[in-house]
Amino acid sequence: MTSIIEFTGTVLTGPDRERHGLWSVGGVLTFQRPASAPDLVLDGWVIPGLVDAHCHIGLGPEGDVPEQLAEEQAMADRDAGTLLVRDAGAVHDTRWIQHRADLPRIIRSGRHIARTRRYLRGFAVEVEPENLVEAVRKQARAGDGWVKLVGDWIDRDAGDLAASFPAGVLKQAIGAAHDEGARVTAHCFAEDTLDDMLDAGIDCIEHATGLLPRHLARFVEQGVPIVPTLINIATFPGIAAQAEAKFPRYAAHMRSLWERRAERVLAAFEAGVTIYAGTDAGSVIRHGRIVDELQALHAAGLPAKAALDAGSWAARAWLGAAGITDGASADALVCAEDPRRNLATLQELRHIVLRGELVR
Repeated sequence: MTSIIEFTGTVLTGPDRERHGLWSVGGVLTFQRPASAPDLVLDGWVIPGLVDAHCHIGLGPEGDVPEQLAEEQAMADRDAGTLLVRDAGAVHDTRWIQHRADLPRIIRSGRHIARTRRYLRGFAVEVEPENLVEAVRKQARAGDGWVKLVGDWIDRDAGDLAASFPAGVLKQAIGAAHDEGARVTAHCFAEDTLDDMLDAGIDCIEHATGLLPRHLARFVEQGVPIVPTLINIATFPGIAAQAEAKFPRYAAHMRSLWERRAERVLAAFEAGVTIYAGTDAGSVIRHGRIVDELQALHAAGLPAKAALDAGSWAARAWLGAAGITDGASADALVCAEDPRRNLATLQELRHIVLRGELVR
């Protein structure tokens, strides 16, 4: 075990805060120089480990995966600089990851909750509206303070996206989760679904491709953040092409959502909606792509510093995890350049330190 690490470069304790002089002693960060000489000296720009706020370790294209594959997924995320994951639903029980010092920290949400036959096969607990509240309570108790709902999906009878659950039941279910001490997030593609979610008191929205001007003030007033998962939204044209022959209305809707993805994220940012970075890795998106998502947010119009904040300091504070502070776990990245000015430097990290150990 490496007892003392000295970080000799500029330390970014926030998007606009710099310090010099940081050490890891026994896996804990300190700004006080230790009495003993360091065992290891790392030079470069230092930031907290990145956060993937929408990730599915333990999930594959067919649903559950073997433990070995879940481990490989976690390793891929870690080696890309993701040291904290907010799970957004998985079949695989990933509690064991929390006992592995060499794997990212994970905040679990249990399994997705979806309407019967209205989601990807093998992924979710599927229920009808009358059983939604009970299912939410169960998943709230099974997770680490989060519940994941599938807010909308294609309704094959309607031939388009449609809400999964009635608004009244949704409000009861979110209230039940809050009673259990859990927050609720929801997969939402369509426009109208967002109104129901905001009315019901949702805590977070995933994807949020249906954001309209009428929603923005409510998101800000209610303090509801979004996790756009832009690298996943990039798959919409392919989804539309596959659906075109049988569901042309749905295909057109998905293309329209894709075409407006960047302008809607930028409008949200400019309106003051909080944005966090998430990849949606685990089904069609491979793990280890958090930097691609940060760059996609930047390409959508967010300043590089804001995009980095969405997957670093702000995301950690939102999830109750320490960044670079006295007494925090030594979960840090060392970059060759200032990542606030050049996000590409995150693609070639100099060093990754997790729990005080050099893992790369």
